[in-house]
Amino acid sequence: MRHSMVFTLPLLLIACSGDGANSQTPASGDKPFKTSVIADFDSPWAMTFLPDGRALVTEKAGEMILFDPRNGTKIPVAGIPKVDSAGQGALMDVVLSPTFAQDKAVYFSFSEERDGAKGVALARGAFTQASDGTTRLDDVKIIFRASPYVTGDGHYSGRIAFSPDGEYLFFTNGERQKFDPAQDPKSTLGKVLRLNLDGTPAAGNPLAAKGFNPAIWSYGHRNLLGIAFDADGRLWEQEMGPKGGDEVNLIKPGRNYGYPKVSNGDHYDGKPIPDHAPGDGFEAPKVSWNPVISPAGLLYYSGDLFPQWKNSLFIGGLSSQSLVRVKLDGESAQKADQWDMGARIREVEQGPDGALWLLEDGGKSQGRMLKLTPAT
Repeated sequence: MRHSMVFTLPLLLIACSGDGANSQTPASGDKPFKTSVIADFDSPWAMTFLPDGRALVTEKAGEMILFDPRNGTKIPVAGIPKVDSAGQGALMDVVLSPTFAQDKAVYFSFSEERDGAKGVALARGAFTQASDGTTRLDDVKIIFRASPYVTGDGHYSGRIAFSPDGEYLFFTNGERQKFDPAQDPKSTLGKVLRLNLDGTPAAGNPLAAKGFNPAIWSYGHRNLLGIAFDADGRLWEQEMGPKGGDEVNLIKPGRNYGYPKVSNGDHYDGKPIPDHAPGDGFEAPKVSWNPVISPAGLLYYSGDLFPQWKNSLFIGGLSSQSLVRVKLDGESAQKADQWDMGARIREVEQGPDGALWLLEDGGKSQGRMLKLTPAT
């Protein structure tokens, strides 16, 4: 479903509200939460809450939607550049600036095609809503592009997180199913990057003096679909492994996380990859999965609604159709819970009241938005 901007606000409210909002499914015996179906979107990819409780939701084909969970109203956000959504391409992450209250800046990522090659781009625009209710991002500017752009439609990554002090932006670039770029010091593919808020490489990145691309913070990654800071400022990341070997990593500056030289999985063509081993010179994952969960989205939970889950990471499972919890203890992590959600989970977000919000990746629905609250 594409959302036209030609409607006036009253028609928008009539045409885009409802969506079966707020139907509830009682908690089953093995789930400590109840699930409310809030809305249905077209293959949603990410979401973030505005200070007033509304949310920005991205859809794979290239729409950004301003959504009000209180009444189901959806308003398209204009100003988004053209998105190449073939394969794993999409309008991807969306995150508010640390200074959103002052500048209304919204950062987002998307896949694009340029001169026959494709890559992930990072953009910024100013959120505005007119008196007639129409909404747009003004002064949109692409502030960073992965390098190089290559052929193919996979492993863009494109996740965004701001450092706790609000000074830096961390951005993930997947290795685009090309393997070797993850170890290439000149390429940003297969890397976690640390940027200034204007998209330029941050000064003092740990590998620049060794001849690496100056934006690189860590390398040797595959398809990085989630990054999040914990309460103590540690940066956690999850990525899809090859055939086996999905990972949660503690990201440390300058470290090499090994792909494709080492992995706890193997190549899809059956060729083996050496496992992580002590003393191999690579940073091993804190948690890995085989069989895989196909991780998507990453949330560090800091809310009060589920106090028993503070200091946990939550991950959406695509092929596993699950919600996964990982318990943290300092620099250690361990598997805690995995709940069958009956659908591919693309995104996990924390709501203003501490509820967990999920986006399904389509299938039985276009892509439902779910709200999880305590069972009792």
